[in-house]
Amino acid sequence: MIQLKNVSYTYENDEQNSPAVCDVTMDVRRGEFLAVLGHNGSGKSTLAKLFNAILIPTKGQVLVDGMDTADEDKVWEIRRKVGMVFQNPDNQIVATIVEDDVAFGPENLGVPPKEIRARVDEALKAVGMYAYRHQEPHKLSGGQKQRVAVAGIIAMRTDCIVFDESTAMIDPQGRREVMDTILRLNRELGITVVLITHFMEEAVQADRVIVMDSGRIAAAGKPETVFADEAFLERTGLELPPAAKLASMLRKSGVDLPKNILTPESCAQALLAAAQKAGVV
Repeated sequence: MIQLKNVSYTYENDEQNSPAVCDVTMDVRRGEFLAVLGHNGSGKSTLAKLFNAILIPTKGQVLVDGMDTADEDKVWEIRRKVGMVFQNPDNQIVATIVEDDVAFGPENLGVPPKEIRARVDEALKAVGMYAYRHQEPHKLSGGQKQRVAVAGIIAMRTDCIVFDESTAMIDPQGRREVMDTILRLNRELGITVVLITHFMEEAVQADRVIVMDSGRIAAAGKPETVFADEAFLERTGLELPPAAKLASMLRKSGVDLPKNILTPESCAQALLAAAQKAGVV
């Protein structure tokens, strides 16, 4: 779906002339859920903007379905294939009614009115916001606004959605709503998802995790592999997911638990098994 070949990017106003992304080679596979992690300044958000030609590489090449993001004639086609959802939902909503906001993208693409109507309804149903289609966006919660922003991308019929820390500015309930939506889009509709996040509990739900550090890929693999190395996480300014952190503390106190615990559910199951083995229950 997306290929990066020896990609580097340096911001023009960087006095030190140090690349925010440095010699990155990677791909995003069609239909996968990829999480990108890294401490502040690691290059993960710059990487996100390279995926759909918001930024053009200083060196190297980014291909989206074989189209070079540096080709100005292909930019709009690339952005129709790879949509972006940013941090602040208030900065992404342009209309005063929810369904009008979702229709904004297709209208600018010249989609016929009858098809726009169908796309808007379909997109709002996909994110669980159809009942709010006549609402004013400013009356919605942060999580609901972010889901409206996602619906606007879906209505444009993108093959891939990049979420650039899209849950960072909303409350825990809103984060859960958005994550449920992301998982449904990926698993039920087959939309490719790239999630830039600093919440470890979100990353454990991905098919694959990439860790950025100083503009480079420091690690890549399945969540259970990346999160197995606590020393590496500490070196790169990351933490264990909450469930894994609890399991690690319990292991150090003598509780016999496996090392691949990443979610609350797996932690609860492991604790039950350990208690049964010890004859406590």
